[in-house]
Amino acid sequence: MPGYRLGRKLLSTMWFDSWSDIARVLLVGAAAYVALIVVLRVSGKRTLAKLNAFDLVVTVAVGSTLATILLNSDVSFVEGLTALVLLTALQFLAATATSRFKVGRAVVTSQPTLLVSQGQFLDDALRSQRVSVDQIRQAIRSSGQGDVTQIAAVVLESDGTLSVISDEKIGDRSALAGVSDTSAPKR
Repeated sequence: MPGYRLGRKLLSTMWFDSWSDIARVLLVGAAAYVALIVVLRVSGKRTLAKLNAFDLVVTVAVGSTLATILLNSDVSFVEGLTALVLLTALQFLAATATSRFKVGRAVVTSQPTLLVSQGQFLDDALRSQRVSVDQIRQAIRSSGQGDVTQIAAVVLESDGTLSVISDEKIGDRSALAGVSDTSAPKR
């Protein structure tokens, strides 16, 4: 009956292994949670802002690190805390570089791209950004608009969202500063 015992052992460790493991998760989890709050408060709001794809990756990495601290007994609390501090420190440096230096911004974040200008789909931009006309139409509908010809601009932002600006809201087009291909025709 060795197979029976092996199966029973696997089944029992799947649902419950030991009280010491539960105690470790409770103690280390509480300490890691408090440490995460302190690290995030010290590093500032921008650490988990998700303003671009890079920010999203860091946010996921912080969550994964926290999960590893909680569930992997091979990783000590201090090792996990070091990883959290390292990630937030690097994110702080990247955020500082992108907010103060053009070169840092160009390296870390992508530039917003104009996909629709004055109701006209910009085919080259759509193709290069791998966005379909149907996705643009969906964004236009989601913004409460029904007529593509009444759209002054649709911009693919650096965080992957689509911003829709209607003709009536375009104003002096100053919001399009820094958007690639803003030289599209104006009405």
